[in-house]
Amino acid sequence: MIEIKKDSVILSTGSNKQYDLPFLWLRDNCQCDECRIIETQEKQFLLHTVPVDISPKSVEIKDESLFVLWPDNHQSVIPLNKIEESGKPRYPEHKLWTSKFTPRRFDWSEFLDNKEIALEALKTFVSFGVIILNNAPKEPNSLELLSKRFGPIHETLFERIHNVSVTGHVYNVAHTSKGLPPHNDFASYKSQPSVQALHMLENECEGGELIIVDGWEIVEDLRKDNPEYFNILKEFNVPFRQFDENNETYAEAPIIKCSSDGSVESFRFSNQLMQMIDPSREDVKSFYKAYHEVSTRVHDSKYRSTFRLNGGEVLIVASLRVLHARESFIPNGKRHLQDAYFVYDNALNNYVI
Repeated sequence: MIEIKKDSVILSTGSNKQYDLPFLWLRDNCQCDECRIIETQEKQFLLHTVPVDISPKSVEIKDESLFVLWPDNHQSVIPLNKIEESGKPRYPEHKLWTSKFTPRRFDWSEFLDNKEIALEALKTFVSFGVIILNNAPKEPNSLELLSKRFGPIHETLFERIHNVSVTGHVYNVAHTSKGLPPHNDFASYKSQPSVQALHMLENECEGGELIIVDGWEIVEDLRKDNPEYFNILKEFNVPFRQFDENNETYAEAPIIKCSSDGSVESFRFSNQLMQMIDPSREDVKSFYKAYHEVSTRVHDSKYRSTFRLNGGEVLIVASLRVLHARESFIPNGKRHLQDAYFVYDNALNNYVI
């Protein structure tokens, strides 16, 4: 059923959904061979080539498609199922962690070589922000192989694949045996790496359990409990810096970033990389109250999961959502971890494929 209004068409479908379709939307989404590139299905129609006040001569439904005749006698064809599919989610919904949450585990080889297992693992990863791969190789630089599912490694100014041990290059608290508080890496980049893979090659030391924290659940709870604090952390730029003798990275950005529809896109948190804030800045007092509150929640057991990562296991986190941490350990044996970064969009795209 259709009804033509002043500047749109009201479409009621068999699934009891109603759509208000602007005339410009109808012309822009024509699926005919003249308006699309046949070989690639890309759009080639240019919207500015028609008047902004364009109005159809006629609109009808036949053969499960919408047919629209325009004043220049072009006929647009739009299948009804395409209209309905345009509103369906492309990716799995994000899910909050349950009490005593533990990451789901998948076999390394099956993740790489079995498409069905890979799709299930990526669905879990997108939903919860974390998975663990078991039975991974214990050879250094094996993380290169994950490019099959996560795309190319996202390099930073530091090592392509980072070596974390107490005997290596020490430029960060992670390279000591001290406890490491919850954080995501490279808050000092304006565009942080969005996926982190932590590959334990050897772990003979006592202690050093890994901790992961659902940052998005923290900020959603904060939004409900104290929207004023949420808004401050969304608007107040915080300076972050990481450096060694050869490189320096620095960025100023809010702790919380949201998309245009208000959903949380990233939670930037790193106590060790946060720099001194100019005390003369407006709202610095309000910021520190909000920062104190969110810091308290970051260390609340409600939002965290703790476990041991053994040799041959890989923890993979959506690092704009999930913070990671480590308890202190006794360096009474070998402990060698390698980590590398990937791009979250590549994980999403591989899920769809």
